Amino acid sequence: MARIAIAGFMHETNCFVPDATDFENFANPSDRPGILRGERILEEFADRGASTAGFLNSSDGNHEIAPLLWTSTTPGGYVTNGAYERIAGEIIALLSEALPVDAVYLDLHGAMVSEDFEDGEGELLRRVRAVIGEDAPIAISLDYHANVTEQMVRHADAILPYWTYPHVDQFETGKRAAEAMKRLLIDGRPQGRALRHLPFLLPLNFQCTLVEPSKSIVEAAAARLSEDMLSLAYLAGFPPGDLRECGPTVSAHAYTQEEADAAVAEIAQMVALKEAEFAEPLLAPDDAVKKAMRIAASASKPIVVADTQDNPGCGGTADTVGMLEALVMNDAQNAIFGVVRDPAAAAAAHEAGVGAELELDLGGMADLDGVVPYRGRFKVEVVNDGKYQTTGPVAQGKRHDVGPSTLLSIGEVKVAVSTHRVQAHDRSVFEHFGVVLQDLDIIVLKSTAHYRAHFDPITETTFAAIAPGGHGANPVDFPYGKLRAGVRYYPLGPVRD
Repeated sequence: MARIAIAGFMHETNCFVPDATDFENFANPSDRPGILRGERILEEFADRGASTAGFLNSSDGNHEIAPLLWTSTTPGGYVTNGAYERIAGEIIALLSEALPVDAVYLDLHGAMVSEDFEDGEGELLRRVRAVIGEDAPIAISLDYHANVTEQMVRHADAILPYWTYPHVDQFETGKRAAEAMKRLLIDGRPQGRALRHLPFLLPLNFQCTLVEPSKSIVEAAAARLSEDMLSLAYLAGFPPGDLRECGPTVSAHAYTQEEADAAVAEIAQMVALKEAEFAEPLLAPDDAVKKAMRIAASASKPIVVADTQDNPGCGGTADTVGMLEALVMNDAQNAIFGVVRDPAAAAAAHEAGVGAELELDLGGMADLDGVVPYRGRFKVEVVNDGKYQTTGPVAQGKRHDVGPSTLLSIGEVKVAVSTHRVQAHDRSVFEHFGVVLQDLDIIVLKSTAHYRAHFDPITETTFAAIAPGGHGANPVDFPYGKLRAGVRYYPLGPVRD
């Protein structure tokens, strides 16, 4: 029986939004459990949830689990030094107290940037390795949007990636991590390890694994695994991360260097050859609304438009209203927009009550180019406490508390408003207001691809719009300071000097 320490520290950092991510964001997030310690980790992930749940459920009771600390929060700006050191420091302290351990499993994201460390996960792995020494193996799971670094590959012994975007395989990823751990405990740490960075960044709109070419790439990577390999990870990267090693990667851990090199070279070449195939039309707000209205005139299901540049799941502020302006200006009918974060508007609606009409400057609080409030007269349709449980495959039944919320209307457009940020990756973000989404003509939501897992079954078609927001769809617009020279900002795009 082996003694395995487990921990989780997850954040997807958008380095180009104004609000930092502090300790309070980890302690009290609106859509996940906050900071878990010890046995609370085992209780939270007993049967569902993050990759940690899959790992725990695949251990077969044959090992002693030493749970340390697990935390995650909504994507946002730089993790403050205080938050990073407080959480990483506690993980390292708890690990030191748990010694001796035979192995470590870490549930990570792969795109965390703190104020001091551009490679937040690599720094954590370095510290873990320093505590446990060179003999004990480390297995990690990473989000599909991870920016994998040389330091991660060096200190970890197996990298198990999400294969899906929308992410519907977290549990399965944890199970694969458990299988890799079993082999590590028997055969020891692998000597073969390889990493290849692709020479271009991949905007998130081009990364969805439901469609080509990403679908074929992840399938090929999964099929390329061999008996000599512990892991082979194609990961698409997170462009809003300002670090030297940003971008899509292929990495491998194997028991021979030849096998690691061969597998990485094969999958990297496949990605390179498909560079020209990565594409998705991105429409201006006015064009997107007009297209949606035109299709809706003869469609039997709703048209979904992704307000992709204000996706809270990528660190967007969730308060931009450029798409609302386009909906109202074009007299869109039977439409809904959201979810807009505006605590003041939500409070005003609660105070006024259902049926009241309010003159509001809605949203537009973020200090971002082109982002301004939308002034209009809104009717209060619904008010509630913002507490609900998700039902879709990405959110996996999570309980959300987005604070006092309201459903407003202006003309024939309904607007969902919350106190805290939330990505519309699950139909419940609208349905908890009593909205029947299938009866609508147009749904404009703040997400990039996660929504597709739950919305596609009720949707006629879906496409993206680029209203002003904090998550730029085109990396050429990001003011990078640390990104390596020579990389293309997007497939077949201009090269960074």
